[in-house]
Amino acid sequence: MTLFLAICLGIGLALGVGLRPFLPALLVGALARGDIGIDFEHTDLSFLESPIFLLALLIGVVVLIVAERRMGADRVEAGPLGAAVGGIALGLGALFFAGALADDNYAWWPGIVAGLACAALAAATARIFFRRTRARLDRDAAVALPVYAEAAGVVVAGLSVLLPPLSLVALVFLGWLLLGQRRREGQKYAGLRVLR
Repeated sequence: MTLFLAICLGIGLALGVGLRPFLPALLVGALARGDIGIDFEHTDLSFLESPIFLLALLIGVVVLIVAERRMGADRVEAGPLGAAVGGIALGLGALFFAGALADDNYAWWPGIVAGLACAALAAATARIFFRRTRARLDRDAAVALPVYAEAAGVVVAGLSVLLPPLSLVALVFLGWLLLGQRRREGQKYAGLRVLR
């Protein structure tokens, strides 16, 4: 049963940081530092709760917020900073899934692959969903979308620490959302081909 819970926890952590990397990771690191639901101490991944790592995550939060305020979330996402943030999200997803396994004394390396997959799913879903939503909103309303993305990541990661099986609900929901968005995009392009 503990392996199941560790896997569920890893899924939730990877999904949370895949949605938005820095603030959910900062929350999880702070919870681990206080030994609240998770603890990376005495594992190979103990740096995930170190003060220096948490400070780096905090700096990442600030840099991303400032960049999105100045340049706009869509320009940040499409540029090199967006690519870097996406890579960081994948890396953090892999590390936190591995850390969830290591916390219960399981081999951590399978968590790298599973964490990459979960974070990639969440990042792809968030990217498509928020791009489509941003296109339908006026500029003032679209500015709030990063806040919603941040909140979604924090909620998924936080709830996964408190009740790990809830992460399976998030996994199914994000998979369903991604498939639905891809289907709609496919229908849109099929309609454009018919018009030619």
